[in-house]
Amino acid sequence: MTTTLYHEPWEELEAILRAGDAQRLKVYFEELSPGETARVISRLREEDQGQLLTLLSPEDAAALLSELTRTQAADIIEELPSTQAAAIVNEMPSDEQVDLLGELDTHEAVAILQEMAEEEAEDVRQLSQFPPDTAGGLMITEYLAYPDRFRVGDVLDDLREHTGLYAKYDVQYIYVTSQAGMLVGVLRMRDLLLSPKETPVTEIMVSDPLRVQTDAPLDALQHFFDRYRYFGVPVTDVEGQLVGVVRPADVEEAIGERADRTFLKFSGIVGGEELRSMPLPVRAFRRVSWLSINIVLNIIAASVITLYQDTLAAAITLAVFLPIISDMSGCSGNQAVAVSLRELALGLVKPYEVWRVLLKEAGIGIFNGLLLGILLGGVAWAWRGNPYLGLVVGGALALNTLVAVGLGGTIPLLLKRMK
Repeated sequence: MTTTLYHEPWEELEAILRAGDAQRLKVYFEELSPGETARVISRLREEDQGQLLTLLSPEDAAALLSELTRTQAADIIEELPSTQAAAIVNEMPSDEQVDLLGELDTHEAVAILQEMAEEEAEDVRQLSQFPPDTAGGLMITEYLAYPDRFRVGDVLDDLREHTGLYAKYDVQYIYVTSQAGMLVGVLRMRDLLLSPKETPVTEIMVSDPLRVQTDAPLDALQHFFDRYRYFGVPVTDVEGQLVGVVRPADVEEAIGERADRTFLKFSGIVGGEELRSMPLPVRAFRRVSWLSINIVLNIIAASVITLYQDTLAAAITLAVFLPIISDMSGCSGNQAVAVSLRELALGLVKPYEVWRVLLKEAGIGIFNGLLLGILLGGVAWAWRGNPYLGLVVGGALALNTLVAVGLGGTIPLLLKRMK
């Protein structure tokens, strides 16, 4: 028997796909190192990516897509026939279904919804009405809830009868609702299992549990789970009806995605996520749109310099220090931007705290500006033997640093306030 050695993991994957070996494909992903899935799949051609999902069962394909970025998963699923795509989407948790379909073109998403199970499709339509960074947009609809008229035995019988279905649920709590669907209590698994079968669930439930409404923002959810170490929090509509459950892991993921989006925007990548596996025109447009604005700003800056070209001609040495001052100020501003983004993501600063951030950054700007200004000014003085040149260069760097950190620290807050 000959064993083939592959230099790269995707080369082995390509060989498996050429052989059409579904069993070997499943084993391959089970043995693949954590975090490698997205990288390996990104190296495949589009037609191979589609074949990959075809060989896997819908359940395994759904699990595989959950390990990819939303953009990657959407690019792959849109290449499949709507019937096959719907079978895979059916196996996903409700929140992932909404996220994935939201990345597709409208006609493709509608075609998949039409092929999905009616109940699943209706859940997706309901969830898609909520903004993504709210409790309604983050919640899952796979939860267990029983009427308040039930007894312990009724709950246990239902759990045994639907073991196969509920095994896919992330069940940590069981909720109790009124006849109108209002949330009235929550059952702990321990209390349920250790109570006599004839005990009404209302006697062992925790009455009036903590909850959030569908419009609760992401920051509020983060603060909730920072304070309460729960496995999930029930979500109710404005009338108090139970509609879903938000898990802390989903909140953490959403916070990370928001930080990534913000970072990309401040890095000049506009229009959404960029991956190098995307088509060249898409990637080029997302970059050039910002670069076009940037070149206009640079032309404006250059026009300011031309106003002082006579001064520069008289003291040409100043031109040597212009790029140094510009670059150092840019670095200082980027540092302030990074700190503000980090504090916004962690909830340590609010968008309205502009003056507080400005004062904090002013201290850094004055200290670093004077220190760097003295250093660069001293170099200029020692080089040309002109103390006035050193004073001009050092003062310019000090002032630029102060302005840069002030703008860098406050602009993220101002943009956040403008949504």
